Amino acid sequence: MLPSPKFLQSSRTSTQCLHLPTPSPPPPPPIPQLQGVSTSSSFPSIKQCSKVSRRELVIRSNSLLLLLLGSQSVEGLLPSKARAENLEDTNSNEQAAETSHTTASATCIDRSPTKRAFLDISIDGEPVGRIIIGLHEDDAPVGAARFGSLVSGAAGTSYRRKEFVKIMPNYVQHGGVRSFGVDAELAKKTGSNLEVDSLNEEWERLNEKCPGIKNKAGTVSIIVRDPLKPPPKIKLVARKGKLEIDQEEVGTAPNGTEFVITTKDSPELDASALVVGTVLEGKEVVERLGQVKTVQENTSSPYFRVAKLIGDKRAVVAERGFNRPYAKVIVTNCGLIK
Repeated sequence: MLPSPKFLQSSRTSTQCLHLPTPSPPPPPPIPQLQGVSTSSSFPSIKQCSKVSRRELVIRSNSLLLLLLGSQSVEGLLPSKARAENLEDTNSNEQAAETSHTTASATCIDRSPTKRAFLDISIDGEPVGRIIIGLHEDDAPVGAARFGSLVSGAAGTSYRRKEFVKIMPNYVQHGGVRSFGVDAELAKKTGSNLEVDSLNEEWERLNEKCPGIKNKAGTVSIIVRDPLKPPPKIKLVARKGKLEIDQEEVGTAPNGTEFVITTKDSPELDASALVVGTVLEGKEVVERLGQVKTVQENTSSPYFRVAKLIGDKRAVVAERGFNRPYAKVIVTNCGLIK
């Protein structure tokens, strides 16, 4: 059967739009504000069942696409700006570090002496001249005070009549005063302390403050430590009927009174010596001391190597005599110049 004409007519004349229920879409992300670009949501909404031309749809879609692309380009510029700021901060930090390093180097090089001391030297009883030393009390107050008290005799003992014990290609070394015997007794009477604890602390501080070579040509330094000190020997000792392991240290540590005068740059001394002064006058005297003939090293001899390996005392005695001057080099007089 054919449908009723009235029903067909009513369905054709119906102008209502039927819509299925659809879930509401999530709100769109906020669009960043840009200069010269309107970001207001004033675009005319496309109403359902309304007639919008295809041309208007394309124009509005293109405008929205351009707006989104513009916002992404602006956001992409932000990390680049952050990277540029980080690079500028890094460059400024490096420049500050270089400036501080240059200032520290200038401070370590340009030292002004606060006191002057003198050493009169003789070789085999023949006077060869006077060495005048400027002490750096501002940089090394403890070390300069120690050297000044030993030069002037304020420590109860002095370098007078003491000799140089080693002549090396880059420096000459004085034997200092002994921490035992008459020198130690005289020092105790004046309350002087021959320990090197405070000197070690000052040596560590200057190593941190002044990078690079510190024992340059013409500097005067006190030996405060021995970087080549051998390890202690282990031995068995009987105590109260029991065997115990004991350690016996080999060699004697420096007492902070030995000093060296460099004839050339001596970076090997940076690990053991504290710079306390600079030679102001008498450099030719120091050079003459460096030309004194000495006992040559014999460490390459196979006999010496075997004797050192088995612990022969003769090898130890011979090693102590290496680089000792044949002539007697003595400080005949010393003191402070007022």
